[in-house]
Amino acid sequence: MFTNNDNRYLARYACLSSESRGRVHNDDTLIFGRSEYQRDRDRIIHSEAFRRLKDKTQVFIFHKGDHYRTRLTHTLEVSQIARSIAKALNINEDLTETIALAHDLGHPPLGHKGEDILQKLMVNVGGFNHNEQSLRVVTILEKKYPNFDGLNLTYETLEGLVKHNGPFLDLNKIPQTIKDICLLLDIDLKTHSSLEGQVANISDDIAYLTHDFDDGLREKLFSLNDLRKIEIINYILKNIESNFINIKDDILIHQLIRHLISYFINDVVSNSLKILKKNNFNNVNEIKVYGKKTVKLSKDASSSMEEIRKFLFKKMYHNESIVKKLDQNALMIEKLFLLFIKDIHTLPEQWKYFKGQILSELSQKEKLRVIADYIAGMTDNYLKREYDKFYK
Repeated sequence: MFTNNDNRYLARYACLSSESRGRVHNDDTLIFGRSEYQRDRDRIIHSEAFRRLKDKTQVFIFHKGDHYRTRLTHTLEVSQIARSIAKALNINEDLTETIALAHDLGHPPLGHKGEDILQKLMVNVGGFNHNEQSLRVVTILEKKYPNFDGLNLTYETLEGLVKHNGPFLDLNKIPQTIKDICLLLDIDLKTHSSLEGQVANISDDIAYLTHDFDDGLREKLFSLNDLRKIEIINYILKNIESNFINIKDDILIHQLIRHLISYFINDVVSNSLKILKKNNFNNVNEIKVYGKKTVKLSKDASSSMEEIRKFLFKKMYHNESIVKKLDQNALMIEKLFLLFIKDIHTLPEQWKYFKGQILSELSQKEKLRVIADYIAGMTDNYLKREYDKFYK
């Protein structure tokens, strides 16, 4: 029986440790009053994949500045926003934080450009998707325990990762790793995730659509005056400036992001509480089969977020100089991938085997997946070092 120490004050529709569906493999008995979700969180934080996030691109690659965000700082920001929302909704903070901390473990080097290249290279053998790769990391690729591969996380954590972007409505487009996990754990892909999973998902959007302003301004991709064209940002800036005359720009930017995060958190909490109260949910399952998201922004806040998203895509994510640099560096992924296909002996020793079998004896599809696993785990810096080893 799982411990019950995190269940005392939670809402009836929260995920409770005492009601967890458990893990695939039997595990050690918990001590010191820890919950199962705390164990999941700690295993993620202590994983090698988590540590590598510090040198993986968020937006800017190989940047010399000390204050630009990486995939790790983004992940930590997501987890803190998620905890704040979970606390306000009276649901399980530990599970919410755990899903948030794990959601980007499968991101390859060079951000979404790296993902696009791997998808192109893997298109005929199952494709590549960073959400699926996160699940491969926690169920297969992390090797820390004598009795099983992966981290042996709870059903609830894995379900939150599987449904990170909602239910799978097209059952023909389900990645193989997700199919395997769902068969093993009997996860229903057609339903929504728990509230904890939904909170982790929306916290991801809030984090990157607010914090990326900071990096974009630092890189001079746009100015504060450009941001004033966005209605919610103009409102926040005017409010700050009316209270603090002659405020310095660097402090104004920090205060803008702080207030913008608070705006979205407050909105998603108040709007979600209305939905929860109106529907009078009694348990987690009623949340899952509700048929639509329970955790979501109001219409006005959602419109503001979409306006911000369009601005950042135009001014930052699709900025010509950034895209050009990513395109140039993404060639390293492609050339290494093709090199490893041509000669698998160029792989490091530990990657010449998969589940006890020699790579050369596996099918071409299995070989390509192992090569994708290896490259996806690389940091930006390691990618460059490996590339220089073969091509410089």
